[in-house]
Amino acid sequence: MTIGVIATTDNLDCVMRAEQIDEQYEHVRLPVVASLLALGSGIVWSLGIVNARKAIHTDAFQYLIWRSVGVIVVIEAIGLWRRQPGRMLLAWRSGRVMAIANLGIFLASIAFVYAVKTTTPANAAFLSSLTPLVAMVFATFLGERLTRSTIIALAVGIAGLFVTVFGDLDAGNMKGNVAAFASSVGFALYATCVRTDQRRDWSPVLAGYCALMVVVCSIITLANGRELFPPAADIGYAFVHGAVLIVAGTLMFNEASKHVPTVPMTVFTQTEMAFAPLWGIMLLDLHPKGWTLVGGAIIFAAVVGKAAFDSTHGVPRDFVAVPDVPLL
Repeated sequence: MTIGVIATTDNLDCVMRAEQIDEQYEHVRLPVVASLLALGSGIVWSLGIVNARKAIHTDAFQYLIWRSVGVIVVIEAIGLWRRQPGRMLLAWRSGRVMAIANLGIFLASIAFVYAVKTTTPANAAFLSSLTPLVAMVFATFLGERLTRSTIIALAVGIAGLFVTVFGDLDAGNMKGNVAAFASSVGFALYATCVRTDQRRDWSPVLAGYCALMVVVCSIITLANGRELFPPAADIGYAFVHGAVLIVAGTLMFNEASKHVPTVPMTVFTQTEMAFAPLWGIMLLDLHPKGWTLVGGAIIFAAVVGKAAFDSTHGVPRDFVAVPDVPLL
C-alpha cells in the first residue's frame, strides 16, 4: 500500500511539473505571437493610406462612404455567421456611452481620411499618433490625475506637434494638419468611453459609426453636387480599405490585446506611425520634409517614452492603448 501511495504521489508530481512546464511554455509562446499580431495590426492599418491616396477621383467624403460600406458588409456577415445580426442597430441602442463612442470614432475617421487626402501621409500619421497623450487628458474626467510623467509626455508631444506643423507652414496643408490632430481627439474620446467599462463588448461600434458615416457623407456628397458612385477603381480602393485592411487590422489588434499588456500594446501599434511615411515614400513618391520627420520623432519619443516609463514604474493604468489609426 505504501509503495502504491508513493508511486501515485510521484506520478502526481510528474503531472504537476509537466503542467508547470506547459504553462511556462504558453506564457512564453503566446505573448510572442500576440506581440507579432500587435505589430502587424499597425502595418496593416498603415496600408490604408496608400488606398486613400490612390483613389484620386474621389474626395474624402466619397471615399468614406465606400470604405464604410466595406466595413459594414464584413461585420454584418461575421455577425450572421456568429448568429449575432444587427450590429449597426445594437451600436445605437446600447446606451449613451456607446453612442458617444460611435461619435468619437466617427470624428476620428472622417478627420483622418480628410487629412490623408489633403496633407502628406507622414503629417497625418504623426499628428494622429498623439491619441494616447490626448487620452490621458480625457482620463481626468474619469477621476485620474495627471502625474508628473504624464505632464512631461504631453509637453514633449505638443512640442513635436508644433515642430511638425511649423515645417509645413509654406505647403498650404494646415487644414489637413488640423484634421489629423482632430482625429487623435476623436480616438481619445472613444478610448475614454472604453475606460468606463473595459469588460463590455464594444465591437458594435465598428458597424455603428460606419452606418452614421454613410448617411452623413452621402448628404455632404450630394450637397456638393458630386456623385455617390465614383469610378469603379476608386470604389474598389475604398471598399478593400474597409473590408480588408480595417477589419483585418482590428481583429489582429483585438486578439493581441487579450494577451499583451496595455503599455506594450501602445508601443507595438506605433508601427502604423513608422510605416505610413514609408509607404508614402516607396509607393506614392511622397517625401516628408525634414522638420516633419523631426516633429514625428519627438512625438514618437513622447508616446513610447511614456509607455516605457509606466511599464518600468508599474503605473500603466493612466496610459491608454487605443488604435491611433482609422480602424474603428
